[in-house]
Amino acid sequence: MDIAKVTTTTLAAVTLLLCSPTFAQDTSYKPGTVWNFSNIKIEPGQFENYMDFLSKTWKKGNEWSKKEGYIVSYHVFQVNNAREGEPDLILAIESKDYLSNAQQLEIQKKFEAFMAMDQRKMDTAAGERKVMRKLSGGMELQELMLK
Repeated sequence: MDIAKVTTTTLAAVTLLLCSPTFAQDTSYKPGTVWNFSNIKIEPGQFENYMDFLSKTWKKGNEWSKKEGYIVSYHVFQVNNAREGEPDLILAIESKDYLSNAQQLEIQKKFEAFMAMDQRKMDTAAGERKVMRKLSGGMELQELMLK
């Protein structure tokens, strides 16, 4: 292998990396927390039942995640005057940063132990909630903190 070609390729890659907005030191912003939003459409007559689930089970899991330092905050937003196709609720979870696959698996194991449910039971429980709500979309955003 030609050492000059390897060196040139390496220098080009490093230059590209250092010139990307993420690594630039002279930007007017810096990456902030990561937000995950779930759009929830409540089935007719199920609002109070779903709110009961959120205030018990969903809150319990998020309080644990917050205590363990996995998330920064969580919120439930009601969409006022929702138009056709818009959700009734938006569930928001704020995390410090993105997680690697290994980190996600580690947290999942701890969470399963805390909730006394494995992934199969959690999936079944989520399916049983379909009588109360439909997940109508979601979004992941990263806040950009202005300097």
